[in-house]
Amino acid sequence: MSSTVDLEVQTVTALLLTLLCVTALAVVRMRNLWAAVMLMGIYSFLGASWMLLLDAPDVAFTEAAVGAGISTILALATLALTTTRSKQPARSQAGPLAIVTVTGAVLMYGTVDMPRFGDPEAPASTYPHPSYVERTEHDIHIPNVVTAVLGSYRGYDTLGETVVIFTAGISVLLLLQGSRRRTRDEGGGESP
Repeated sequence: MSSTVDLEVQTVTALLLTLLCVTALAVVRMRNLWAAVMLMGIYSFLGASWMLLLDAPDVAFTEAAVGAGISTILALATLALTTTRSKQPARSQAGPLAIVTVTGAVLMYGTVDMPRFGDPEAPASTYPHPSYVERTEHDIHIPNVVTAVLGSYRGYDTLGETVVIFTAGISVLLLLQGSRRRTRDEGGGESP
């Protein structure tokens, strides 16, 4: 039974990773900025779904709220103040492409010696006191220790961080709205 469930999770995970790659390539190729913003929201939602499969609902919730939610809203608000079509770059894209390629290679190299997923001997599993890790599932009924820490043991801290992010998002939206009013008022004063 367990091997069947593991195979199903691996299949869904592979499907989500494939969809993530396809969505990322579509965003890069898109010339319509509105469609690119929508695809980035879909990318964040797929990423949140993938993180949920990896038993990290705290990270999935943050990705859904910030990546698919607030970032999409801010990007759409920015598009309302600008144009929805991207302009052709004036210079060659070779420099930024080289930087992104080198950065990606370094990040991939950094994952070479990572412990196997779910390894009980991994530093993340052995760093807290073992009794703390053992008690978490019994005390909180959540198998993921990180989720238990963020959602329960440090719940008020997580709530405070969420309030800070929400307040920052609302503040940016209010600033954008004020900027839009000033632009409209200035434009209205110049016309006869």
